[in-house]
Amino acid sequence: MLLGAAPEPATVLTAADAHVDGYPTVQAVRWIGERLYEATSGRIGIRMYHSGQLGREGDTVDLVRHDVIDLTRVNFAPLNNAFPATRVAALPFVFDSTEHMRRAMDGAPGREILRRFGERDLVGLCIYDSGIRCFYNVRHAIHEPRDLHGLKVRVPPSDIFIQFCRELGANPTPLPFGEVYSALQTHLIDGAENNIRSFHSTRQFEVARFWSETRHSYSPEALLISRQRLERMSAGDRQVLQDIATASVPYMRTLWDEAEATSRAAVLADGVQINTVNEQAFRVAAAPFVHGWLRDPADVELHRAIRSLA
Repeated sequence: MLLGAAPEPATVLTAADAHVDGYPTVQAVRWIGERLYEATSGRIGIRMYHSGQLGREGDTVDLVRHDVIDLTRVNFAPLNNAFPATRVAALPFVFDSTEHMRRAMDGAPGREILRRFGERDLVGLCIYDSGIRCFYNVRHAIHEPRDLHGLKVRVPPSDIFIQFCRELGANPTPLPFGEVYSALQTHLIDGAENNIRSFHSTRQFEVARFWSETRHSYSPEALLISRQRLERMSAGDRQVLQDIATASVPYMRTLWDEAEATSRAAVLADGVQINTVNEQAFRVAAAPFVHGWLRDPADVELHRAIRSLA
């Protein structure tokens, strides 16, 4: 049964997420499944496979593209190489705040990014938050870019993140999300960059005791569905799914804001050192890098549209 004692739906959509059970994106997709079950009188439901049960984020994108599974939630970072439209939103300092990111992803820039997933057999249902990405490590507090020099820093498998870390003087080390804790523990890496909720939920804070508020990226997340699966659904069911997915965004954000505050309080209580940084120094260091990535006219226009909403 998908929903307690409720009858099994005739159609079960499989969904994958690398995050742990209880994570806001996992809960949001479950919420979609519950509303979809109700709206279709029990005909359609969702079965969620969390904690990377169906593979890494990049793996699940391929599984959805080839119609092996139906849905996946994935951060923009590992999508950057295969889906160029996601690159601009993953660039450092393209967003000034969470509110700015939400305005942009709810508006025309977000709609354009979702539209362009269709170029490779995917349909973007909605865009979720992924918090504010900062650097953390086992060695020392980061105040300025020079403090990253020589540190081995885990980054997602994205050229943007790899080159940005290298630009700051770190040694970027692409690793799957699920391997970061052990890599920190065994000193394969010195640090990583991510949001504070992931830092807490994966218990990486037990090893990496320095969290530095660089706020360099707000790289969002996409909920993607197989185009083939969507086309097998009736027009009415497709619209119901889209409407519910759109409605899940504010629900997910409420969960996210609560979880982020809880995680910050928890890691502080455990003794993690959180420090502010010289943000202007990081912005100055990032500016030539960002300019170098904005060569394609479509990317330039998307960047302009996002910045106009700051």
